[in-house]
Amino acid sequence: MAEPTRGPAARFSALLDLAAVTAFVLVGRRSHDGGSSVADFLRIWWPFAVGLAVAGPLSGAWRRPDGWLRFVGMVLGTVAVGMALRVGVQDRALAWSFVIVTALFLLAVGGAWRLVAVGVGRRRARRSVADPA
Repeated sequence: MAEPTRGPAARFSALLDLAAVTAFVLVGRRSHDGGSSVADFLRIWWPFAVGLAVAGPLSGAWRRPDGWLRFVGMVLGTVAVGMALRVGVQDRALAWSFVIVTALFLLAVGGAWRLVAVGVGRRRARRSVADPA
């Protein structure tokens, strides 16, 4: 496993995960005619953004983007907090299909950028070993 990521790289990881949450909301709204206003978008987005803000630092997934168990923990935490806020604050019904789709989407999109990052990191490491100049 690589050294822990700090500073700008950890913030970039957080931004990519926030982009995944944003994409989830945009795709879902488009698929389900969820309204086109900014208020409609924010109503769906903010519980998961808060969930990510809680689960990201607690899981350590931003410090170690190649830590797959940390990543899975972050996604599960994001979904759990997001759903708890939707049910508890927004008085929305808990739909297990929505929980599953949310988790699978975030796992797929967050996992995709992590796979690319790990591949790029390995490629750079091989180049630096092959060309130590």
